[in-house]
Amino acid sequence: MAARARFGTDGVRGVANADLTPELVLGLGRAIARHLPATAFLVGRDTRRSGPMLQAALAAGLAGEGADVVDLGILPTPAVAWCAADRDLPGVVISASHNPFTDNGIKVFARGGLKLSKDQETAIEDELARVLDPERSGPRSPEGHGVGWVTFDPAAGDRYVDHVAAAIGGRRLDGMRLVVDCAHGAASKVAAEVYRRVGAEVVVIGDEPDGTNINAGCGSNDTATLAAAVIEHRADLGLALDGDADRLCAVDAQGTALSGDELLALFAVDLASRGQLAGNTVVITLMTNLGFRFAMEERGIHVKETPVGDRHVLAALDADGLALGGEQSGHIIFRRLATTGDGLLTGLVLADLVDRRKQPLADLVDGLVVRVPQVLVNVPVVDTELLAEAGAVWSAVAEEQALLGDSGRVVLRSSGTESLVRVMVEAAGPGVAEAVAQRLGALVGYELQAAAAAG
Repeated sequence: MAARARFGTDGVRGVANADLTPELVLGLGRAIARHLPATAFLVGRDTRRSGPMLQAALAAGLAGEGADVVDLGILPTPAVAWCAADRDLPGVVISASHNPFTDNGIKVFARGGLKLSKDQETAIEDELARVLDPERSGPRSPEGHGVGWVTFDPAAGDRYVDHVAAAIGGRRLDGMRLVVDCAHGAASKVAAEVYRRVGAEVVVIGDEPDGTNINAGCGSNDTATLAAAVIEHRADLGLALDGDADRLCAVDAQGTALSGDELLALFAVDLASRGQLAGNTVVITLMTNLGFRFAMEERGIHVKETPVGDRHVLAALDADGLALGGEQSGHIIFRRLATTGDGLLTGLVLADLVDRRKQPLADLVDGLVVRVPQVLVNVPVVDTELLAEAGAVWSAVAEEQALLGDSGRVVLRSSGTESLVRVMVEAAGPGVAEAVAQRLGALVGYELQAAAAAG
């Protein structure tokens, strides 16, 4: 990665100062400015120790190409996306989302707060190769008044809070008690204010970032502390964000965690009951549990499937003018309200739904999605690109799928953010999914290691 920045499922990501060095990020800033010409770029970050270092490098690259840079400070990814849409400017986020603090990443939004297309990402990768190659000449760097100016916008967070709080149309959450886990991440300073603004009583945890504790045993990565806090404070529900607050996990009043599939199903059924589910369709990804599909079929709601990544979900929503889509991980897009997954917005919509329905969250989701047993095995590999040519692996996948039939699924995919191959199996019956996943995982590890060794 030091020689080339590759966009994965959600931007460029790697170990800070090893894969993602200041030199590389400076060059990436130049490449972004050349490919997405704009008078200014909005830049925000999460709370990682490496964030200021990489943000400085990125800003230098952008300004070195003549673009002004507006530093939004520590701000959630969806807040940067909203600011980009509101100001009609490109935006960049320095964050590795739910990854450990040692990682970092670069997420880019085009004008309008939209994720880049694959073609745009490829063009930036190609431009970066030119920037980093001393043998190739690029455009002359601006001088004097042509150099970009870096300024700071301290009010961006307040404007974003206003925007999210307005999403429930003036309704209030007076009398509702929430526990919010900020994962010591980008939402630590703004999350509580969103819910207090509409009248909720808020207990905040995971809001003391020190640069190294982001996502560590907290937030959407680990809801155990949140569950205990919900019970301790007798809250109506708990909301768990990830490091950059673009995804949400929730727990009910008993501390039971809900999956993204359950939340998405709840939102789909609620919108459909109010005539607000455009096309009577919800967009999901291939990782969404079979139980979700069965639940929607039972209720007459159509399902449209995409590859993993909220970029693909958004593209499907816009292609058909749809309103709702999301991922099992808790990335949920309310297209009438946002251009990307927004954990704070999702949490507010969830709390509003519970308040409107006057039922505990546990009752609302009871029996809604009967999950088919699902097992996910993450296989560390040297090169994820070798998976495509692993014939023995794909033959084994076809055999296992044939044995499972319509009551099960096998999904193999390369991670877009880590050097992993993900093996997902769904199957009814005790231990069936686990056995299949373990067999295929072992085969993937062996075959890709052999392919890497063969060179």
